[in-house]
Amino acid sequence: MSAGAAADRDGRLFQPLDINGMAVPNRVVVPAMVTRLSGEDGLVNDAIIDRYVRYAEGRVGLIVVEATAVHGAKSGPLLRLSDDQFIAGHRELAKRVHDTSDSKVVPQIIHFLKVARSGWRQTIEMLEAAEIGAIIEAFGLAALRARQAGYDGLELHSAHAYTLSSFLSRHNRRKDGYGGHTLEGRLRLFGEVMAEVRRRAGDDFPVGVRFLAEEAIKDGYALPEAQQIALRMARLGVDYISLSVGGKFEDAVHRPGQPLYPYTGYSGDRCMPGDWYPALPHAHLAAGIKQHLNDNGFRVPVISAGKISEPEQAEMLLRDDRADLIGMARQLLADPDWPRKVMEGRQDEILRCVYCNVCKQLDENFKQVTCFLWPKRRLQAPTGAPAAGAPGWPEGGAGLAAEVGEGRVKLNWSRAVGEAIAGYDIYRADGRGEVRCVEAVKGRRYIDRSSLGGESYRYFVRAFDTVGRASPPSEQLVVDPPMPDYSRQKHREAMDV
Repeated sequence: MSAGAAADRDGRLFQPLDINGMAVPNRVVVPAMVTRLSGEDGLVNDAIIDRYVRYAEGRVGLIVVEATAVHGAKSGPLLRLSDDQFIAGHRELAKRVHDTSDSKVVPQIIHFLKVARSGWRQTIEMLEAAEIGAIIEAFGLAALRARQAGYDGLELHSAHAYTLSSFLSRHNRRKDGYGGHTLEGRLRLFGEVMAEVRRRAGDDFPVGVRFLAEEAIKDGYALPEAQQIALRMARLGVDYISLSVGGKFEDAVHRPGQPLYPYTGYSGDRCMPGDWYPALPHAHLAAGIKQHLNDNGFRVPVISAGKISEPEQAEMLLRDDRADLIGMARQLLADPDWPRKVMEGRQDEILRCVYCNVCKQLDENFKQVTCFLWPKRRLQAPTGAPAAGAPGWPEGGAGLAAEVGEGRVKLNWSRAVGEAIAGYDIYRADGRGEVRCVEAVKGRRYIDRSSLGGESYRYFVRAFDTVGRASPPSEQLVVDPPMPDYSRQKHREAMDV
């Protein structure tokens, strides 16, 4: 066993955790991600089951099934638990996961309001008392169905742009007992839903919640109020708290003829931070909430998420008591075998997410969500190993070459040797020697548009196959883009005038 594998064995990442009787085998969580693999009928199908079985094959500790509606409102391809007819499909999903590994699986149940292609959307201020009562009952009945289906628990979706989150928001404009003029009023619906869920599903059925550590919109709440909200949720008996950020309608960008998509504004960037964000951009929020809970005598497990992709990062957050579980959505989509590879000391074989957010764009357009790094036309992450060994380079090397000009560095290289080549990771080191993977591509060309004149860069490339095994690094190439001559530029501009 490698030193890395021994360290992982002795760390916290692969320690079990009991959540109200749900024995989670390790601290790796795949948060709910819409797959768009279901049909308009909302039924669980083979593609849905295959997606979640892949996480179980990879030994993910806790699998949260994508947002599953508690009511029958139209919303394109979306899973449902709004009627007893849906129980059988969910029962099969839970059974297949349990037959595959000791992974635990819970559905995330959701209520949402109406959104029109014109840009109009229903808001919580439009809801009558009877409609609120129906929402509470719908959550309770869906919770009961989740238990009947054989799930290990459930998660209440109280995040992003959806109904429970909208009541929690500082943008809640209601004037009654559910109103936003007090924090108590904003929490009332969640409290009533939680009570109904417990009444229907029982105190011994694990119930988690996902909510926002920060709304990330103008006049939205931030960490201080999120700490108070989390504490109330703990007092209400939630069994774990999963944290997200943003994803709101208030700053969504409307595309003519399309319904609002709540991840198109700044808050959407914060919810699914792309490659231009640093690693762990939200870790301090989860840490602040966990600390507040602990200071008040509660040990409710807290899930931290947001660009956590390296085993060392995950272990650090657990070791420093900044989180109890680690959520990885896009990273586990890219490589569901992440936990298994880390357990076995095969970190170099991880197919690493590059946060290109192609998956997000597919979801936005109601297309089946896959990963850009998978081989073309695959509906699920690759499994198994190719017949040959890991990729390599031709005898003469990768032939890495660069063309510099117009503020860009254009790289190209030769095809790697091996079967099932899926793509290439491009690495760049700056003048301080800091090396990072800047992109993954399927072809043999890459344009670096973030290089600056007067700096020195060192590039190399690694090929990877369909199961994430990487080639040795190519030869390294040093590039020194020249500083622009601003005086000549200004002279030309003056001549043009």
